Amino acid sequence: MIRPKPDDYFKDWKEREALAEAMIPVIGKLNRERNINMYMYGRNMVNRSVIELMKSHRRVRQIEENELSEFETFPVLTELAKLDLGPAHIDLGKIAVKFMKEGNGTSVAEFVRAQVADAIGSTDKPLPVPQDVVLYGFGRIGRLVARLLVEKAGSGDVLRLRAIVVRKGKAEDDLVKRASLLRRDSVHGTFRGTIRVDEETNTLIVNGNEIKVIYANSPAEVDYTHYGIKDALIVDNTGVWRDEEGLGQHLQCPGAAKVILTAPGKGDIKNIVYGINSNEISTEDRILSAASCTTNAITPVLKAIMDEYGVKHGHVETVHAYTNDQNLIDNYHKGERRGRSAALNMVITETGAAKAVAKALPELKGKLTGNAIRVPIPNVSMAILNLQLEKETTVEELNNYMRNTALYSSLQQQIDFTNSPEVVSTDFVGSRYACVFDSKATIVDGSSAVLYCWYDNEFGYSCQVVRCLEDMCGVKYPIFPK
Repeated sequence: MIRPKPDDYFKDWKEREALAEAMIPVIGKLNRERNINMYMYGRNMVNRSVIELMKSHRRVRQIEENELSEFETFPVLTELAKLDLGPAHIDLGKIAVKFMKEGNGTSVAEFVRAQVADAIGSTDKPLPVPQDVVLYGFGRIGRLVARLLVEKAGSGDVLRLRAIVVRKGKAEDDLVKRASLLRRDSVHGTFRGTIRVDEETNTLIVNGNEIKVIYANSPAEVDYTHYGIKDALIVDNTGVWRDEEGLGQHLQCPGAAKVILTAPGKGDIKNIVYGINSNEISTEDRILSAASCTTNAITPVLKAIMDEYGVKHGHVETVHAYTNDQNLIDNYHKGERRGRSAALNMVITETGAAKAVAKALPELKGKLTGNAIRVPIPNVSMAILNLQLEKETTVEELNNYMRNTALYSSLQQQIDFTNSPEVVSTDFVGSRYACVFDSKATIVDGSSAVLYCWYDNEFGYSCQVVRCLEDMCGVKYPIFPK
């Protein structure tokens, strides 16, 4: 479909703006009342502003090179809202594009009904009962996971953040300070919603979610049942314990059932990169690791490349934002070079991400080396994959393959795609993907390829953690279009 250029661009914009504005209450009501999540080519449309919805449409036009606009998606959304749908994930953009290509005289109502037929009249819930979740530790990842869990609460039928466990701070207004850190973030901006502090009950009320703040120095001090919490999934964000024995302390707490670590696990603990080896998660697993941000960033791209071209060997160089493990100014640090000022230096350091890939993709065991350079920015990193492929290709062929992988494959939640020649690191703050493939930077010479992958090492990783949480709890949504 090729739409003629509008005679009046301003009028066209205002008409599309009005449609996007009208979408917001419809999308919100479907999510709030029926637990239906609406997407635009994999990007969540719930709780988005008018401009954000319009930019999501624009992204599809740029990458898909089609004419999708609010004029096409609004009628589809309107018809979806008329149906008696059960909980589901529905990609509004893909249904609209499919109608543009395959409608052939069929009415929008008939086409939409056929696309989501299996969800009509469904009463199946993603979970029989809501799952209690507890955050043990409330640092960078903990607070972002909290934001995501509150955002995804929907009708309250799935994951419910019930408590946060932290050590008591020295300040008398500790609870207020915890709330402030959740409310305001120098990198990720202000929290979308309201936060109320109830010091009498040591509770944060976040968008209506009552979250107990429990003070403890170790898991042994906590009894979750005292707070009405049962069979909880504990998200350990501290990184203090990374083996089965240490993390197993959480399971000794009354009311705790499972544990996931937001760092690479040691020993026999399964390291899960969601979308790659998440099929290994079983109902019997009580302790899992969500691996590292870098492992989550590079593994999906390596999987895609390996499936299509094969990988003989390669080197992964990570240009990584500094973390609070480093020093703000020069000071003693047990690690090599990490004692030097993070804000003033590029710091060469080791990374286990390249070797860790083999835990999710055994086929790459022994084929990758890796190193990292910490640089003076607070967030967003880049992985440079220098690969020797098993067959020759071209820049155009490889980029087109990765574009299709990002839009249509089972890895569409993990891999995003950009064809902009102007993007820089700050453009990827808040990216919900494990990584973003930068097609303009791709280098190919026969069977040698150098690939550049951006990733929000905080937020993108936190999204992967939440996906693991949902899988551990057995959350299953039907996805449309199929």
